[in-house]
Amino acid sequence: MIDRGKRNLLGVAISAVDYEYAVAKIIDAARSGRRYATTALAVHGVITGALDRAHRYRLNTFDLVTPDGQPVRWALNLLYGTKLQDRVYGPTMTLKVCREAALQSIPVYFYGSSQQVLDQLCARLPEICPGLKIAGANPSEFRHLSAEEQTLAADRIRSSGAQILFVGLGCPRQEVFTYEMSKHLSMPMLAVGAAFDYHAGLLQEPPAVVQQFGLQWLYRLVQEPGRLWRRYLYTNSQFVGLFLAQWLRLWRPELKDCDPPMAEVRFG
Repeated sequence: MIDRGKRNLLGVAISAVDYEYAVAKIIDAARSGRRYATTALAVHGVITGALDRAHRYRLNTFDLVTPDGQPVRWALNLLYGTKLQDRVYGPTMTLKVCREAALQSIPVYFYGSSQQVLDQLCARLPEICPGLKIAGANPSEFRHLSAEEQTLAADRIRSSGAQILFVGLGCPRQEVFTYEMSKHLSMPMLAVGAAFDYHAGLLQEPPAVVQQFGLQWLYRLVQEPGRLWRRYLYTNSQFVGLFLAQWLRLWRPELKDCDPPMAEVRFG
């Protein structure tokens, strides 16, 4: 089990941990009924926090922010000598948490994506994780939620008996939603990106060698060029530039150089 603390990457506090630590902390929070906000950030997620002071504030209140992408892991190793051997990837973390939840009879809830994706996800996951108890699932509304709608969503999740909430709304909507829900729910909440689509069987995982060399972004770009080309063109170049500035000590980002959101944007 590895925990080398939170490390400042472009002003975002990234947790230098491994899967074993992440899963143990999430399951412990579920068993004790306490809030534990978690997200897995790749390059796009880190850049979103680095360039948006209010969003950086949200991310830096999370209990656990894992290095989802290989470039994020490499950056931690180069800046801080963390010697992390692997990233902590959202879809893999989802499976590991679900398997442990199944062993310990901890009910889970899925929020986000479409009804079609959730139907397939809820059908397939108990086959992958025998004994998994799914307390409920709610598709995204794909729009801003009113304060009343958000409270109702929290009430549904709480009354379902779930002890772990998985959120699949895409970055940064899922982190905003998790930040907001953490005010209402005493349970671990995991923002896990494309995990719903992967485990529903609707999106194909890249080959292991592609993931190992940090080329998952290129694999996904080939799958969804129209949606992703701008994201990867801009965010990848921004990440490299800002990382080099931090590494060469030309820029010293501060974790506290952020502002609480003035008015929350309620996604759902």
